[in-house]
Amino acid sequence: MTAEQIIFLVVGAVTLLSALMVVTARDLVHAALWLVATLFGVAIVYTLLNAGFLAVVQVVVYIGAIAILFIFAVMLTRRQTYKDTGAALNQNWWLGAILAVLTFGGLVALLQTWSGFTKTASVIPSGFDAVNELGTALTSPAGYVLPFEVASVLLLAALVGAVYLAFSKK
Repeated sequence: MTAEQIIFLVVGAVTLLSALMVVTARDLVHAALWLVATLFGVAIVYTLLNAGFLAVVQVVVYIGAIAILFIFAVMLTRRQTYKDTGAALNQNWWLGAILAVLTFGGLVALLQTWSGFTKTASVIPSGFDAVNELGTALTSPAGYVLPFEVASVLLLAALVGAVYLAFSKK
């Protein structure tokens, strides 16, 4: 086993553990911090795959903007963080567990017949500029500019809503 494979296995295990902690944490702030750890693990995996631009985007956009905005909104709107007395589990948790097992079984059955595991990636030409192609796809009207702008407007609306809720009189 090479050092790169060992790093991948360790980072993968830590990322999966922190993702599990995101959905099982009782406190929203702790869940948001576990989300930051999960997103950072994904950035490390991008780095191991020689996708440096995606790793930087992962850190800057997802950790630096979205996760921090989420933490800011949670801390701004929750006045009594440790006073939650509601039920920790939904009464119909068993239905979600059954659906999760069925989905996992379907994915396993689908991947058993998939021939993609034996294929190798095609060689990238020497003059190919991936960052230029990605920038063109994100900013061209025929590409992904509309979803990109919609996501930014939704984040702005969430921030305005959080400030409104924090300063509203009761």
